[in-house]
Amino acid sequence: MAYFPMFIQIEQKPCLVVGGGLVAKRKVRVLQDFGAVVTVVAPEVDPCIWQMEPITIYEKDFEDADLSGQCLVVAATDQPEINHRIYAKCKEAGILINVVDDPAYCDFIFPAYRKEKDMVAAFSSSGKSPVVAQYLKEENQKILTPLLGDINERMGELRDLLKKRYPDESERKQVIRNMLYQSLEKGEFKWNEEED
Repeated sequence: MAYFPMFIQIEQKPCLVVGGGLVAKRKVRVLQDFGAVVTVVAPEVDPCIWQMEPITIYEKDFEDADLSGQCLVVAATDQPEINHRIYAKCKEAGILINVVDDPAYCDFIFPAYRKEKDMVAAFSSSGKSPVVAQYLKEENQKILTPLLGDINERMGELRDLLKKRYPDESERKQVIRNMLYQSLEKGEFKWNEEED
């Protein structure tokens, strides 16, 4: 089963990771990369996670009340019965859940991704072969560079101006395409309004 590729906004939204090991650490890092407010609940928490500020950590067993107010949850314990209980409680509460390494118990999965500022490319094997998704991520590194992240930022700043200046969509797309190719060729974003 292929997962629908949907990007959601989690900046400043509460996200819970249940588990305190290295897998949990990787999930916390990804959530933080997208601005989530992360809480970790686990009886024992790896010292690396304690260093990942800002983060809220409760060294204790998971309780149903820990789900209150959460936007999404990651169950990353090494105990399938606990992960499946968390899954069931999330389904009852209408909270998106990812049970690590158990695709049948996932509303969403973590793709391999590249991020340069707000430019994001994500790759998924639908949980079948993370190595293949990782390969695509590495190959994409040649394309999604810091320069492309900068170009995207600048184009975003000009978006409203370009819509006003070029009300015809096809003309506007051509102008933007030219800006992109010229900027990539020059190695920096440059746009002279008079040239277009």
